[in-house]
Amino acid sequence: MTPRELEEYTALRDTIRERGTARVWIFVAGIAAWASLALATTVLAAAPSTTLVPLLLLAAAFEAIFALHMGVERIGRYVQVFHETAEERAAWERTAMSSGPLPAGSGTGPLFLACFAIAAALNFAPVLVAGPVAVEVVVIGTAHLLFLLRLAVARRAAAAGRAADLARFQQVKNRAT
Repeated sequence: MTPRELEEYTALRDTIRERGTARVWIFVAGIAAWASLALATTVLAAAPSTTLVPLLLLAAAFEAIFALHMGVERIGRYVQVFHETAEERAAWERTAMSSGPLPAGSGTGPLFLACFAIAAALNFAPVLVAGPVAVEVVVIGTAHLLFLLRLAVARRAAAAGRAADLARFQQVKNRAT
């Protein structure tokens, strides 16, 4: 590895580490802020529509986590293609990708999807308790369902992203050589 390649590799691995840590802290802070806001709107406001404010906060926290995750994955694939090609070089990304996904039920995923889905369900519960009219249930319920749909779409995008990024970077590298 040339000094420039080593410097780039080190900076990219540092970026992966820092963004991975940031993702966890954004999750913790986002859930704490959402819970506080959800509790406050439930206690202070009787209108079912107030549940949309904490839902927006929940969605914003998820989008920040999703953006960090996809960026880290993309950097990881870049490192894999451009820095882990020779056997004597580091093989962190190549090894991690070849190990495959964790077995189902073995831990939380990098996007915290189950936690966000549970939070969305809990966020909708005060709507039902407030004695809403049908139109409120439909409109507010649709907003919550759209958030759950967003989680599902993000899950599919994240699952397909690794292979797509790997193929794209390999094409770029092949064209350059």
